[in-house]
This record gives sequence, C-alpha cells and structure tokens, in this order.
Amino acid sequence: MDPDVEYKVKLVTEEVHKQDFPISICRISPKGLLLIIGISLILILAVPYSGIFSNKTHKHDIISNDNDKVHDKTFDHVMGLAKFKHTERTKTSAPKCDETKEDDRLDCYPEGNGDKTKCIQRGCCWQEVHVPSKQKKNRNRFGKNIKGGSPPSCFYPSGYPAYQMIGKPEETDLGYKVVLRRSVASPYPLDIAELKMNVYMETDNRVHFKIFDPADDRYEVPIDTPKPTDKASDPAYRIEFTRSPFGIAVVRKHDELTLFNTSIGPLIFSDQFIQISSSMVSNFTYGLGEHRSSLLLPSDWRTYTIWTQEPDGVRENQNLYGAHPFYLNMEPKTGNAHGVFLLNSNAMDVVLQPSPAITYRTIGGILDFYVFLGPTPSDVIAQYTEVIGRPIMPPYWGLGFHLCRWGYMSANNTWDMVKRMRAAGIPQDVQWNDIEYATDNKIFTYNNSTFSNLPEFVEDLHSHGQHYIQIVDPGIHNETGYSPYDTGLEKEVFITDRDGEPLVGAVWPGTTVFPDFFDDTTIDWWKESAGAYHKDIPFDGMWIDMNEPSNVWANGSVDDGCPNEEPYDKLPYMPGVYGNSLIQTSFCLSANHHNHGKHFNLHSLYGLSMTKASNHALKAIRENQRPFVITRSSFPSNGAYGGKWLGDNYSTWPDMYFSIPGILAFSMFGIPMVGADICGFNSNTNEALCQRWTQLGAFYPFSRNHNSWSCPPKGIDSPCRPQDPTAFSEAMQKSSRKVLLTRYSLLPYLYTLFYRAHVNGTTVARPLFFEFANDETTYAIDRQFLWGPALLISPVLTKRATKVQAAFPKGVWYDFYNGTRFSFTSTTEVTLQAPLDHLNLHVRAGYILPMQKPNITTTTSRLNQFELLVALAPDGSACGELFWDDGDSIDSIDKGKYTYMTFEAISSNTIKSAVTKKGFSGPKMLLGSVTVFGVLSKPQDVKVNNEPAEYTYDASNKVLRINCSTKPIHLEIPFLVKWTLPEVSTKEQPQANDVSGKSKSAPLGQDINRHAKNKHGEKTNDKGKRNKVGKETGNTADINKIREEDGSRLLKKKQGVKHKLSDSPGKQEFKKKMIKKMKDKKLKSGLQKDKS
Repeated sequence: MDPDVEYKVKLVTEEVHKQDFPISICRISPKGLLLIIGISLILILAVPYSGIFSNKTHKHDIISNDNDKVHDKTFDHVMGLAKFKHTERTKTSAPKCDETKEDDRLDCYPEGNGDKTKCIQRGCCWQEVHVPSKQKKNRNRFGKNIKGGSPPSCFYPSGYPAYQMIGKPEETDLGYKVVLRRSVASPYPLDIAELKMNVYMETDNRVHFKIFDPADDRYEVPIDTPKPTDKASDPAYRIEFTRSPFGIAVVRKHDELTLFNTSIGPLIFSDQFIQISSSMVSNFTYGLGEHRSSLLLPSDWRTYTIWTQEPDGVRENQNLYGAHPFYLNMEPKTGNAHGVFLLNSNAMDVVLQPSPAITYRTIGGILDFYVFLGPTPSDVIAQYTEVIGRPIMPPYWGLGFHLCRWGYMSANNTWDMVKRMRAAGIPQDVQWNDIEYATDNKIFTYNNSTFSNLPEFVEDLHSHGQHYIQIVDPGIHNETGYSPYDTGLEKEVFITDRDGEPLVGAVWPGTTVFPDFFDDTTIDWWKESAGAYHKDIPFDGMWIDMNEPSNVWANGSVDDGCPNEEPYDKLPYMPGVYGNSLIQTSFCLSANHHNHGKHFNLHSLYGLSMTKASNHALKAIRENQRPFVITRSSFPSNGAYGGKWLGDNYSTWPDMYFSIPGILAFSMFGIPMVGADICGFNSNTNEALCQRWTQLGAFYPFSRNHNSWSCPPKGIDSPCRPQDPTAFSEAMQKSSRKVLLTRYSLLPYLYTLFYRAHVNGTTVARPLFFEFANDETTYAIDRQFLWGPALLISPVLTKRATKVQAAFPKGVWYDFYNGTRFSFTSTTEVTLQAPLDHLNLHVRAGYILPMQKPNITTTTSRLNQFELLVALAPDGSACGELFWDDGDSIDSIDKGKYTYMTFEAISSNTIKSAVTKKGFSGPKMLLGSVTVFGVLSKPQDVKVNNEPAEYTYDASNKVLRINCSTKPIHLEIPFLVKWTLPEVSTKEQPQANDVSGKSKSAPLGQDINRHAKNKHGEKTNDKGKRNKVGKETGNTADINKIREEDGSRLLKKKQGVKHKLSDSPGKQEFKKKMIKKMKDKKLKSGLQKDKS
C-alpha cells in the first residue's frame, strides 16, 4: 500500500443514513487524494454505463499456497466505485438470480423484516418462498428459524459486491498475509473498508486464520491459545485464495476435499455486523452449543444462536447457558472428519442449510478461525483441545455418586438423608447443599439457626470418606457489614456501570453487585473470601451457578435499566437470543470490566472467568489437592478448569433423552466431566421415571441427583417431593444400589479414560460414530452412547417400556453381565429385554476393562481388589490399559507419582501385562479375578504366572472366570495368564454361541429371544435363585454376584435371536453326527427318546 495513502473508510448506505448513523471521516493525504481521483476517472471512462452491477463475467484468480499456481475460475463480476460520501445507489441491471438453487441461497435480509422492495434496494435477488403456517411458528419475532424452515426469499446473487484481495498473498514465517479491500458499501453501517488477514499454518493438521481491522484494535477473545514459532513442515492441507469476491479455502491434500470455502458468499465486516459463509462437506454436523437438541444438528435453515443466557424454561434450539462456536463435520464417503472453531465471544447466529453450507453472523470482535484436519473424529477433538486446553484431571472421588436438592432446609435433614443412603447400602461420595444453607442467601455464610451444626455434619462426611460441596453464586449482597462486600468494595473488584459505580442487580440475596473475575485483584479477593469461609466449613469443591451471568430479577440493572447504552442500543442486527434482548436477565452491555473491556464483548466469557477464579481458589485452599468445580455457564477452555452440568432441566421423559446429546456435545467441547440433574430438577418426578433416569445417570461422567424446592401447580407453596433413591420403594432402592455398584466397579476404567482425555484430549463419553466412523448408520444415534471405545450403554428412554431398541455396530459384542455373545456383519438394531430394574450394557470385543470390587464410597472401593474383564475378539485378541495414582494429588502426573500398565490378550489363549510406569506408592494394587468372554470351549487347565489357578467355565455363554482372590496378583509386576484348550480336529472346532449370525439380513427391530441353558446345554425354564447383593466388611458388594443374578434372570427373560435353537445350523449338524454315530451302535431307540 502506498505510504502516502493512509486511510480508513467507513462506507455508509442510504438505508443507514436514514437511521442517523454517523459517517466517519477519511484521512487521505493530498498525494493520495490525487491518486484516487485519477483512478476514479479511469474507471468511469472504462465503464460504458453508470451502475453497480454488470452482466459481464470476468475471470479471477484462485491462488493456491501449494506452489502459487494460478487457476482460472469464472465469477459474475461486480464492479463499483468507492463512495466516500453518502449517495444513492444508481439504477442497475438486475443481477442474475435464476442460476441459484434454493438450497444454495444465502440470506440477504437476515433481520427478518425484509420485503421485495427492501431486498432489491440491497441489490439482492427476490424470489418469494411460500412458508407454511406450521413453519412460521418456528420463527421468533425477528424471523429466525429456530426449529427449521424454508430457504430465504431474499438472497445474494453470485458476485455480490464484497471484499477483493489486493495483490498476491504475501508469504510470512508462519503462513500468509493478505490485504482485503471493498469499494462498495454493504447494507450495514460503519463498514471497514480495508481488512487484513493473517494465515498461520500452525501444525500439519491445524490451520488458523484471522480477519481483522488493521487500523483499529478491535476486541479479541482473551483466552490462552498456542503461539507457534515455526510453520508446519508437512501440512496435510493446502490454502487457496479467491481474488474477487474474496474467499479462502482449506483443502485436504490426500483426497483433494475442500473442507472450508468462503467464496460461496460475500464477506461483510462492519463495526457491529460481521458475516461470513462457507460450504461444508456434508450435513452431518455436531456442536454449535449450547442448545437442547438432537446430537446431529438439522441443516434445514435452522438458526443456532450462541449467547450465554438463563432462559425461563428450556425450549428446543434456544440459546442456553454455554457458548461454543465449534462444530465437527463428518465426511461419509471416507469416514473422515474435520472441525471448525470460530474464536469469537460476541452474540452470534449460525445458520445451517441443506446445500450444505454454514453462515456466521456476529455483532462484534473479529473473525478468528481454526480448521482441524482430523482425520478421525477423535483426532479432531484432540486437535481442538490442543488449542483451548486439555481437560482437567478430576479427583477420583468426583467420579462417585453425588446427591443434592434445593429444599433440605436444614443440616439435620441433609444429614438424615446421608444416613439413609448408608443404611440402604447405596453408594454415595458427595453431598451437596443448595442456597438455603446460607444466611439470607448470602454466599460464604451459613445459617446459624437451621444449619448451626453444619461443621459437625461436614466432619462426619469426611470421617466416612465422603465429601461436601455447596452452591456459590457470583452475586454479592451490597450490604455494609457483610465481609465479602466490604472487602470487595475496598479493593474495587466489582463490575461498574457507565458512571464508574458498582452495577447493581437483583438475585437470591436481593440487590447484588458482581465480581469482575477477569481482573487479577478480583481473583485474589475471591480466593481470600472462600479461604476465610473454608476455615469454618471445609468444603471440598465449588458449585458455581447463575454465572451466564444471570441477573434474574433485573434486566440490566435495578436502577434505571440501561440508560445511555450507545452504541449498543440500536444494533443493526439482533441475534435470536432468548427474550430478543441481550440484557434479558443479565447486565447492561456498557458495563465495565475494569481494563478488560465492555460487557458487550465479555458477557459469554463470564462463566469461564468464574470457573478459573474458583479453580485458583481451591488450589490455594486445599493445597496440593485437585480442584473440583462444576459450572452452569461455559465457554471454550472451560474444561481445562472444571466440569459442567446441563442446568435446570425438567422431570420428563423427553428431558431425560435430551441429556444424552447434551453430554455428548460437551464431550466434543472439551468438557468431559459433564452430567444432567438425574430425575430432573423442575417439577415432580415419579418412581418409574426416576428409576430409569438413575440407570442412565449412573453412566453420566458427572453423576448427580438434584431437584428443586417448589413444584407446580402451586409453586413456592407446593414443595417438590424428594427424589433421592431412599425416597422410593425397596425395589427402586435395590435397582439404584445395583446400577450404582456397577458404576463403582467400572471406575478404574472411567478414571483411565479421564487420564487419556487429560493427556491426549480424547473424549470419555462418546457417540457411536466416533468408533465406527465408516458406518453412516451410526451418525444419528443419540439414544445410546459409549464409555471410551469399549462399553455400550443402551438406556430405556420411554415411559412404561420393558424393551429397548438398541443399535449394534458391526463386530462382536458381549452382554456385560453374563457374556452372551452378539455378532453382526453390519450395524443392526435389535430389541433387548429391559425389565424395570435392568440397564443394558455391552462390551465390545477386543477390549480389556480394568475394574474393582465396589463399595459404597470411592475411598473404601479403592482399597479393594482389582478385576479384569476381557472381551476376546474372534481371533482371541484384546487390549486395555490402567492409570492409577492416589486420586487427588494435583501434581501426581507431572511428578510421575502414578502407575500405568497395559493388558493384552493374544491368540495363544494368553493374557499378559506390561508395567510402563511404576510411581504409585499407595496401597498395593492386587488383582483378584479375571473374567474372559469368548472362550469357545472349557480349558483343560488355567495357570497364572505358571502356577495352577482356580477357575470356573460357563459353557452356555463361553465365559471363563479365574479366581485369584486367595492368592492375588500384584499388578505392579507384569503377570501372565494362560489356559489350555483340549485338542480337537478341524471338523470339531467349537463354535461361538452367537445370538445373531445374520446381522445384515436380519430385520430391524428383531426380537432377541434366547433361552437359558443348564450346564449340559439343554434348555431350561428354571428361574434359578436370585442372589442378594453380597456384603462384606464395610458394606462391600461383589459385582460378580450382581452379574450372575442379572444374567440368569435375563436369560430366563428370553434374550436372544428369535428362532428355535433346535433349528439352528449348528444344532442340525450336531444331530446328523449323533444319528450316524447311534446308527452304527444300533441305538435308534435312544435317538427316538431324545427326539421326544
């Protein structure tokens, strides 16, 4: 750029002028002015008519970063003169509109109140689309399609006036530098005439580009991200640029697939309206949270608004507590995946359309994009968390079962409930209290009347190896004499209004002020306030709520609302936020966060800032112990500091279902410690719903039952019924005990998954398509999910159901409880029996799950012997791993104070371990049993470390159980388990008793209908004896007994393929052999008797 021509132009249209928007002043030197006049005269003489649009097409360059080769691509060219004063648009020839397919249309009037006249005035195409009345109901008052809709009637023509690339991309040490300039005003005020784009080729699988105003230091999101110093050495991608209208594309090299391409629509970059569109590979898109929706996001012109907010009731696809502008897109032809992250915290709308394409519209900040190449879904999440921060390693006790309710009303009531749980033998690790513990709802106090014995109660919890957490809201009651307020006022830690005074809102204590957690002084004040309270009540974690932030009884402030809100009171575009107002149940947008900016920019980061401050406080208060923080509001990188619960749900069957896609979405957002309120928060639950929800919730990564104080129809005068497990029947208690003991037995496996997430950024709870990416039929499954790669959870989600439709991807699966083998050649949906007290769990062949004999707390469970569950693949192989430390030290991984081992089963009927790290110095790690699924015949002998071992064999289900409890294996030392099978001829090779051998041709919804067998393989209707949960010292329960009990009963319930076993091919072959044998021995009478 000529140094003499330094300018910044804000282009303004006639429409904008009518709204009295200010016109910025150009800063042009005399020499530059002469240059512009000269260029303008040349352009005027070159254009044979006066107009903006031309029907003539021109060729423009697509420049590739691979070798700077220039490719030709034809666009409808739009030419216009820079208008540095406000003038009317001249009449032009109509743009070409017929060539645009409906699915490819990009909305030219997203404000929602456009008509044909306004549309054509913008230079756009108008072809009215009839919107059915049903679809009109899916729109809010701004016309946003929050539940899907129709293509826009007003849309951009190809080549609409936008930015052009000036010159060629300039190569830099990290990538490229590009200058963009526009000469024709957009429909929005205060256009930025010249932009700069920096492209950073950060790693071989990650590219980062920023589009910003080089003349103005606009707001950028203040979170830590990697700052590479070198360009990627062997990038898996190629960058391509389109000159005019400008576009950038990211192309994966090995398959030449364009993952992201913005040349499909105009880039608009004005002060308070920024829009960019991109093509997508497919309609299989996930993420863009937080919303109440299916896991697979519909691409039916639906608008996904991103802005943290507490809604009055939860509606589908309405913006909720978290803001996560990240998506993962599957590529069904190859099974590959990629991801895109827009690092922007301003309110935005994201639209998905069928073509497929995506459009972002945000009202502030810059465009700061990351594209992740994958190629697997797990790779994408690992690459994403490498940018935003790896998930925190939780304390082991945090994986236990948590109980809470708003409405215990006293420490005694809370204590009584804990005692009932202990007496019932139902696992519980953490007890919580909601806001009623506090004096007049003021945080960092406790009520000396109703909670006077709270210190003694907390001491009792700790003496039983349990933990305690309270709710902590950000609102500080502005009352003199209240220490957190007095010290905060003195240290100037509170958010201020335009006049510099603390902004006053209204939450649970009444009038409140709010800490500015972005400021270091505030973080220290928070730590000191929490630390002083901790001396009285030694809490173990922090539950931070109302941090969207929620100003629940005052929109903006309690004083005068939000007067003098310029420039935020007349936004040119309003995203589809709840209440159609950015200050709905929140702060004034002009509120000041000290030196960190306006609330307009920082709003959606408030929950993250409070999470970081609380994490910092707990580290200081609990010294070397891991912080445990659960937040309601979240933003990218939240998972590096704490976990998340899904907010105020309802006690309904649909809400139970929606919790699964919610948990899976947040796993993709890098927050694996996530769960929903089990049995529902709002409204009264019932036993059947709560029982099913407890089964599902036992497999939330964060497992907590929580409900409200008041329920309809009378609200505050109608208290909600308690919904802890002991509040229901003995049958419900037994069911809860069983499923929670199952969870506790699997905690070593779950803990190892969290270690992997912390170290590598992988997911804990994950969708099926993460493991079966080549199978498109798994892409929409969100009523089942996996723990890691190996454990499939199939809950009942419908009222009065005693069966569940479960999808089994290709391969071999085993029933977790009894080892029944399922084999499928493609993904098959089957009907599983699901009596009220049963949750269907299946183990994927080829994996080894580390387990432990459970107890009613993690503290006592960790002292018990380990178990291994080995699910053999058809070739006899399997693998697994175990991470183990003291479960709470903050530096155990960094200082190597942990033990890590791997397990491997190989085809020679052998299981072996390898200890790659031995740093744990706690109680000995002893292996008490090994269960092997898929052993096709009874072994002749079993040896552990070359010594004979005690074992049993279930011939019906092909399960080998090895008992090492009397002489346990030391896991810190590599071990070897080997069994010998009897020698048989090739024709007599034992066959697996598959439940299904024709999965591909089996009809969907096939009823599994298998009879139990006795030890001779004969059918039997014997119900067997139901074993009670075995209790040892400290209420220890034997999970094997639970398995045997559940397995025998389920087999009685006819879980298997719906056919007679006597007609199976294996049985027929067996009969033929027996007939021939008995004929030779002249035992026909015996055969006749056998047939009868």
